Formats: sequence, C-alpha cells, structure tokens
Amino acid sequence: MIDKEDILIIDCLQYVNWNRQLFEEAKDGGLNIIHVTIAYWENKKEVIANIEMWNQHFKNHSDLIMPIRNCDDIQTAMDTSKIGIIFGFQNCSPIEDDIQLIQEMHDLGARIMQLSYNNQSLLATGCYEERDSGITRFGKEAIKEMNRLGMIIDMSHSAEKSTLHAMEISTRPIAITHANPSSFHDALRNKSDIVLKNLSESGGMLGVSLYPFHLANGSNCKLNEFCNMIYDATQLMGIDQIGIGSDLCLNWDYKVLEWMRSGRWALTPDYGEGSSEKPSWPNQPHWFEDFSGFQNIINGLGSVGFNSEEIEKIMGKNWLHFFELSFPVMDVRTND
Repeated sequence: MIDKEDILIIDCLQYVNWNRQLFEEAKDGGLNIIHVTIAYWENKKEVIANIEMWNQHFKNHSDLIMPIRNCDDIQTAMDTSKIGIIFGFQNCSPIEDDIQLIQEMHDLGARIMQLSYNNQSLLATGCYEERDSGITRFGKEAIKEMNRLGMIIDMSHSAEKSTLHAMEISTRPIAITHANPSSFHDALRNKSDIVLKNLSESGGMLGVSLYPFHLANGSNCKLNEFCNMIYDATQLMGIDQIGIGSDLCLNWDYKVLEWMRSGRWALTPDYGEGSSEKPSWPNQPHWFEDFSGFQNIINGLGSVGFNSEEIEKIMGKNWLHFFELSFPVMDVRTND
C-alpha cells in the first residue's frame, strides 16, 4: 500500500477558509501543492484585498506554506516540505473589461483563471446558460494574453461549445481543474466524452472532483464508484491527463455558499443543480470529509487496479508535468 507521505499530492482546486490549524491538517493529510480559489465574483479591488490576506498568511505561516509563481517555486516547496499555494480565479471578474489587468493579476501571483463561472461572461459562456455562443472577441484576446504569460486557461464551469472553442484557440493546453465525466453523473458542470477526448488529444488536464453535486449518488457516492470512474476516464483520455481537483470546501458558513452561487447578479440565491437542497453546504462522502481523505483515494485507486506508478501520476505527477509546461520558469514582464 502506498502511503500519502511517500508520494507527491497535488489538489488542483480547493476553496477553504484557511487558518493555521487547517494548514497543519492539510500538511498532515499529505498535501504538497494546492490551487486555491481567490475569486468567484470579485472585481479587481476585491481580489487584491484577497491577495493581501494571502500575503499575510504567507508571513504568519511561513513554516507551512509558500506561494507558487513559477516552476522553480514548485521544487522549492517540495525541497522545504512546505505546501505550495497556487492562486486561481473561478471567474474572469477580476480583469473586469480591461485586457491589461491579466498582466496585472499575473504579476500579483494569479496562475489559473476560468473564462466563465456558470453564467455568460465577457469571455465565454457558462454551463448554466441556455445558449452557448462560444469564446467572445474579448475572450480570444484574453486567451492570447494568458498564453503569453503562462496563465492556465480553466474551463471547469464553462459550456461545451465554449470549452471546445477554447481548446481550438489556445496555443497552450488548457485545464478543467474540477469536474467529472458526465457519463458518471449528468450534472451540468460535468463534461461530455467529446470534451474529454478533445482535452486529452490537445494535451490538457482533467481534475476529478469530490464535490457532492458532481458525484453519482451525491454524498452517498462510494469510494469504489469514484475510483472506477477514474479508471473509466483513463480508458478514454489516457493515464497522463488526469489528476485530482477535489473542490473541497471547508470552514465556511452558508452565506458564502450563496455568494458562490449568486454573487451580485441575483436578488435571491440561485442553487443551480442543488435547487432542492436545504440551505446548507452539502455533506462530503464519508471517505473524503477533509484532508485525511487523500489516503483513502490512494487506497481506492489501488483496489480498482491502478499500479503504483499510475497512482503517483493521478495523485500529483500529472499536474506537476502540466505545470512545468504551463508556468514560465521566470515571471513574465512586458518590455518597457
């Protein structure tokens, strides 16, 4: 049996209300690199405040965490036994309507950005919209700029045509950091075999999600069902294009869930897939309630037939390779 302490673990999406105890628990859970959400609907001013909060975390907990801005930082985090933190946006709202803000956000540490979050954005169509017009004119320019900088394009919450369009336009492979095959569960957020096949063929990455609304049977999804889903996805996409993007949400109250779903665009909470839910966070499957669940996933992957090398790829090495291809070795600056 592989122990979590012996392999690289990268989680390519979490939204946690962090404090020192949770950083310690993440480290005890074996986490090496975490892509953290620092924006849903925030504008430039608000996301800068979130980054300032994170800079205080880096100062107060420098023995546990460090920021990841380039490939060298990933190696430094591993060498110093710290959790590397990658900043990401789940929406393009922080760049407002200004293409130059992509460079500014990159300079502040953002390395991953979704082009839309459920709704139509200035860049692309979200998965909840009735009509999918694909990547917009602004979106095409944004993709070009993100490619130049080495900022990963994330289409986790985007509609199908927009996602396929982004793959066609981007000169770098894109990511779907947190979603599952729709063949496993037909949630609007999950992805068709067409999308997944094209993602794989273009060198992109899928991060499989543990969020209950993305799972067959929701909170009652069994570990072997989840791991068999990963096995089936590797048959479609190949072993090198799949990692973990748990979408783990911890230590938030219900008002934050309303903010995630509705931001400022709705007068009453929009629940989307969870429209029949009670006003509370959905329960995680019992085998993945917190950071300790990563060991259960490792064990589960072994039980459905993955060998040690394949488990190591899924748990972290595939994301590491993708980051090495995606992030610049040094920060990119414009020439004055």
